[in-house]
Amino acid sequence: MASARPAPVLAVGRAEVPLLRQHIGLGQIFAAFFFVGATSFGGGIVGYLRSSLVAKHGWVDDTTFVELLGISQTLPGLNATNMAVLVGNRLRGTLGAVAALIGVCLPGAVLMAVVGFVYQIERDRRLVEAALKGVGAAASGLLLVTTLQLGRKSLSRIDDVIFLLITVLCVNQLHLSVPRVLIIVGTTAVVWYGWGRTAIRR
Repeated sequence: MASARPAPVLAVGRAEVPLLRQHIGLGQIFAAFFFVGATSFGGGIVGYLRSSLVAKHGWVDDTTFVELLGISQTLPGLNATNMAVLVGNRLRGTLGAVAALIGVCLPGAVLMAVVGFVYQIERDRRLVEAALKGVGAAASGLLLVTTLQLGRKSLSRIDDVIFLLITVLCVNQLHLSVPRVLIIVGTTAVVWYGWGRTAIRR
C-alpha cells in the first residue's frame, strides 16, 4: 500500500518560493497586509508584520524576514511599504507586490482622509493627542518584543553583537546619519562575513 504523499510545505526558505507562488492567492496577500495596515501603529508595524508573515501565515522565516527588513531599511521610503513590495513579489511576483502594497497603504490612507476631514471640523486635538500617547507605549513595547525575538535568532555570534553595538553607537551617540552608518557598517560587515571568516578558517 503506497504511503500518502505529504502536504507541500509553504513556509519559508528560498527553495519553497515557487511552491508559495502556486498556493497563495492575491486575495490572501491583500487581506494579510490590509489587516496589518489597519491594526498597526507607528514603529510597531514591524512587530505586526513579523507576527503576520512569520508566526501566523508562515510565508517567510525569521532569517528571511530580517534580510527583507534590512533591505527595506536601506532603501528610500517607509519600511512597511518596502516590506510589502518585497514580500508580495516573493510570494506572487509583480501582482503580489501590487496587492501587498495596496493592502498595507489603503487603511492608513482612508483613515487619514477621515481624520483630516474631522480635524477641519473640530480643532480641539486633546482627545487625539491622548489617544496617540496611549498607543505610543503599546507600539514601542511591540517593537521591543519583536527586536528581542529576532535578536535571539540573528545574533548568534559575538561579531553579530559587535556590529549591532557599533551601529547603535554611531546613530545614537555620534549622531551620524542612518544612510552613512548603513553604508559604512554594512560594507564592513559584508567584507567581514564574506572574506574575514573564510581567511580565519583557513
